[in-house]
Amino acid sequence: MTARVLVVDDLEPNVKLLEAKLRAEYFDVLGALSGEEAVQKASSEQPDIILLDVMMPGMDGFEACRRIKADPETTHIPIVMVTALDQQADRVAGLEAGADDFLTKPVEDLALFARVRSLTRLKMMTDELRARYATGKGLGVVETIDVDKAAKESRIFLIDDNEEQIERLQRALGEEYAVAHETDPEVALGRARSGDFDLIVVNMSLEAMDPLRLCSSIRSFDETRLTPILAVVRQGDTRKLVRALDIGVNDYLTRPVDKNELIARVSTQLRRKHYVDQLRSSFQASLEMAVTDQLTGLYNRRYLASHLTAMFDRAYWTGRPLAVMILDIDHFKKINDAHGHDVGDKVIQEFAERISRSVRGIDLACRYGGEEFLIAMPDTDASFAAVVAERLRQEIATVKFVVNSARDELDVTASIGIASTENGPEDDTAQKLIKRADEALYEAKSAGRNRVINRAA
Repeated sequence: MTARVLVVDDLEPNVKLLEAKLRAEYFDVLGALSGEEAVQKASSEQPDIILLDVMMPGMDGFEACRRIKADPETTHIPIVMVTALDQQADRVAGLEAGADDFLTKPVEDLALFARVRSLTRLKMMTDELRARYATGKGLGVVETIDVDKAAKESRIFLIDDNEEQIERLQRALGEEYAVAHETDPEVALGRARSGDFDLIVVNMSLEAMDPLRLCSSIRSFDETRLTPILAVVRQGDTRKLVRALDIGVNDYLTRPVDKNELIARVSTQLRRKHYVDQLRSSFQASLEMAVTDQLTGLYNRRYLASHLTAMFDRAYWTGRPLAVMILDIDHFKKINDAHGHDVGDKVIQEFAERISRSVRGIDLACRYGGEEFLIAMPDTDASFAAVVAERLRQEIATVKFVVNSARDELDVTASIGIASTENGPEDDTAQKLIKRADEALYEAKSAGRNRVINRAA
């Protein structure tokens, strides 16, 4: 996997050294010699990851990190601080500034490359979600994401067969989080798969199961594919750490665990998960807006165009019938003219609700356009579809539509046309099926409206 890496250090030889090492691993490398330049290039170049020195004149690495993370356009870019500072307080300060990791010089190349690959994979996944979010934002169908909004009642799952370490971690995490734990790795797998947790912490010294295999299994489940995993490793156990990062572990702590570093890394992972969750939620919202009709909540014509073809193909290959009915509200223009468009909208909404109550879960109901609706009914012959249509027509005609806050009642009727794949032409298609149903609807309206016409009859 390749990536664009921004290397930031006030000493040019340090930049050149890291650049040479990264290029040897086929990374594309950019350089910056100050904090100010780092902030500017992070915005203009949009690198996949930033390796940032701390001790620089003017704007130091901590301030540069804070500024990059404060900008909505660059907050998603992973930052690894690479510095000669080796005090625990410095590590915590870097993490609290927003850094994703803090590596002390001299850095082992193996660990550095593994960290760059791990964070780049995460960045690429986030980029895809951000692109989808931007589309939805441009269409005005999703809300602005609050990057700093903390996830409420974050749930943390500790998997550790060392009871003493579990107690230490629970004390360190305090009461800010809902913390659960499990000492049996097999049981832990089942509990993790429930998808009920926002962060999973795994002791990489488990004895009852290979911890790497445990992490791999957690990452393979659909329910936990995106749940962050925080590994607790022995100091100096680089080989296991590298394998863990390659498998998909998001972050790590070395023993003995420092309370402040634990809190900082947990906060970082939860903040990122909440951000990704918001991106995914906004994408789902934009997708829903794209395929559903805003007024009725039914699927729209765009969704019908793609989904009906799949339903038709299934009917063709299985030999089971597919029926389509098109419904039109009779004299709808008169309703709008006499009562206004607000009342017209209420009639359309109530009409859609009656359709929704009359169809099965496997049926496809959509607003076809204006006051026209379409219902596709798989595994349904024309005669059964006609029974459903007649029942729906009678309900619409006999049960008045209540509008204007229950002050008025309107008489509404509908005309319905039905077509089926039964006895269809050899070159039948989904569009031809709709055309036959539309022709049946035209016959119903020409014959006086408020009736069902079945083209197969």
